[in-house]
Amino acid sequence: MSEPIVLVDNDAGIATVTLNRPGSLNALSRALVAEISASFERLQAAEDVDAVILTGAGRAFCAGVDLKELGSGASTLTDGPAPASGSSERLIDALAAFDRPIIGAINGVAITGGFELALMCDLLIASTQARFADTHARVGIAPGWGLSQKLSRMIGIGRAKEVSFTGNFIDAAQAERWGLVNRVVEPDALLDVSRQLARDMQECDPRTLRRYKRMIDTGYATSFGEGMEMEWRESQEHMRGVTPEAVAGRRAAIQSRGRDQQKRPADGA
Repeated sequence: MSEPIVLVDNDAGIATVTLNRPGSLNALSRALVAEISASFERLQAAEDVDAVILTGAGRAFCAGVDLKELGSGASTLTDGPAPASGSSERLIDALAAFDRPIIGAINGVAITGGFELALMCDLLIASTQARFADTHARVGIAPGWGLSQKLSRMIGIGRAKEVSFTGNFIDAAQAERWGLVNRVVEPDALLDVSRQLARDMQECDPRTLRRYKRMIDTGYATSFGEGMEMEWRESQEHMRGVTPEAVAGRRAAIQSRGRDQQKRPADGA
């Protein structure tokens, strides 16, 4: 019996989703796109999941769309939207609708569609072996999962054009300098660091964290003025459900955590 093409492991509220086609560098076949979408839909419905870590098996995060399948005309990229079939639209919607943090643990190459998949995460932790490339123009296809819009907002329009117009690779160190990834760690520390960040997030009030994610994502897609108005509305609605007792209890926990962090090594905070 063959292994599942997506592995999902929930450990104490932190779910690790692993793309599991290592022999194909986790290339995005129609079946893999469908299973990633279905996995996030199931996780959204799971009340015992606080955060997700998305990573790849083997030496790649994701090498992009399965070009062999694309060449045969069977790829999801050539199909119209069909929710039961694993369409591109379903993948975008499934990750966008997930209302808890998604940490991308980028263990190797993230190319084109794989790059776009990485950009669907809320933050990225990269192994020193990670590399990013946008080869849409080289292959002769147009991005449809957000890369042309997200990348320029993250690293600046000039750098984004360099990446997309050349198809050249960005290594992990350059990605960190440009602000594409949050931090770079050794390969054997990648999942540990990602899990520690997820555990830190678990200490936040879950209701507030879900709203905060929605506020940031909604504001990111609007003008600054519209975002400020949206924040005020969301803040007023949220604060109606906050009690002074709850704030006092959390303040004490924050003070205790601050003392503990002063004792930790800098890379363990």
